[in-house]
Amino acid sequence: MRARLIPVLALALLTLGLGAPPAGAQTAEPEAAQGTALGVAKRAERDTAREAEPGAAQNGFDFSRAEVSVTGLQVPWGLAFLPDGSALVSERSTGRIMQVRPGQTPTPVATISGVRASGESGLLGIAVSPAYAQDGWVYAYFTSTAGDNRLVRLKLSAPQTQEVLFSGVPSGTIHDGGRIAFGPDGMLYIATGDAGNTSNAQNLNSPAGKILRMTPEGGVPDGNPFPGSRVWSYGHRNVQGLAWDDEGRMYASEFGQNTWDEVNQIVAGGNYGWPVCEGRCGNSSYRDPIVTWSTAEASPSGLTYADGALYVAALRGQRLWTIPLNAGTPGTPVAELRSSYGRLRAVAAGPDGHLWVATSNRDGRGAPVAQDDRIIRIPPATDGGGEPSGTCTATATTQTQWSTGYVIQPVTVANTGTAPQNGWTVTFTLPDGHAVTGSWNATLTVSGQTVTARNTAHNGTLAAGQSTTFGFQATRPSGDTSVPSGYQCS
Repeated sequence: MRARLIPVLALALLTLGLGAPPAGAQTAEPEAAQGTALGVAKRAERDTAREAEPGAAQNGFDFSRAEVSVTGLQVPWGLAFLPDGSALVSERSTGRIMQVRPGQTPTPVATISGVRASGESGLLGIAVSPAYAQDGWVYAYFTSTAGDNRLVRLKLSAPQTQEVLFSGVPSGTIHDGGRIAFGPDGMLYIATGDAGNTSNAQNLNSPAGKILRMTPEGGVPDGNPFPGSRVWSYGHRNVQGLAWDDEGRMYASEFGQNTWDEVNQIVAGGNYGWPVCEGRCGNSSYRDPIVTWSTAEASPSGLTYADGALYVAALRGQRLWTIPLNAGTPGTPVAELRSSYGRLRAVAAGPDGHLWVATSNRDGRGAPVAQDDRIIRIPPATDGGGEPSGTCTATATTQTQWSTGYVIQPVTVANTGTAPQNGWTVTFTLPDGHAVTGSWNATLTVSGQTVTARNTAHNGTLAAGQSTTFGFQATRPSGDTSVPSGYQCS
């Protein structure tokens, strides 16, 4: 249970540069939310906003066409993209970095040395250098067997060589923060938790309970608000999401204790109030969140920005919150993917134009299904679809087969007409008992045994004589050797 904390004495201690006194019992995710001093009227107003019914398409993505694209991960935590469009996923409990592509089996490409995985700790955030094509650096943040949280970097060409850039961040089995991300300024930001000791959050001499800003080499950059310090903002309980909008405004998602979870707009040197405040404080000494939810609705982890909105992955809430933004001002949050895939840990806007969401059902708090943990991809709401002009054909090739499945790749879609096509649709038939488990370069929907594949944003326009390809993976009963048939293009 997250005990409520409003220690007035902390204001005086803050003036002296000291931390607030320790609070009550700390837990990772809340039990039932309790009543608050914020007022019943304010809570009722927020509850009404949260209950707005979501539509099929929200803020540029079509959630009615969400599909499972990757399966078989073990507690994925962080998600970052390589220049080739594939993604790197950090597995909290195994210490592995997995390379994933839609419809393909995850491949281990590195294992972080000295990871201690207990409770919420383990291998957490992952980031790819903005100059990866030139320097090849991959960054990882983890809880170490030495008893701290630390940042390392490595190259996938020599993954066993891991350079420690920053260490000594207090760790615990709860509240380790862990998200890392490069900002638009090229600096590396690290979200840390209070490690179960609330006084860390207000102590500027501790890196815990902070958002840190550092150079790609781990040093203190110019422009930080506190001279000689990596601290960018403080007064945080457990930040697990970082994002920037098109104008460079920074946002963070943060776990509350037993009442309010938060999204904050982050400014240099800002004090976000923990442990004096949970949710909105109304005290000019602290910065209030721009969005709050009851802890049962959220337990927010991953955060990303795309197409004018923030997207927040909720663990206990088992949903993806979408928050439209207007010059940094939030609109009404809408819940998507409600309980469809279980606990949601990471979310990222992919280079393929899709929203990528990772589940966390094997973390000891979920109810995993056979495919867990998974990555779900949500296609753009506007994908170039519509009535194509001209004539098209679809030809499929079986790339590989095994006893219980197969990969069909490429399916070649060709414009055989004399006019450009502004979109295409391919339909085909699955044999009985077969199921599509992933796809790439097309968005697939299934109705009975009929599969409909639609172009994505990047491959919908075909000039006369031009072609494109897509692929998919499917399972089938053991001993069945049949494959899909009846490909038709329109």
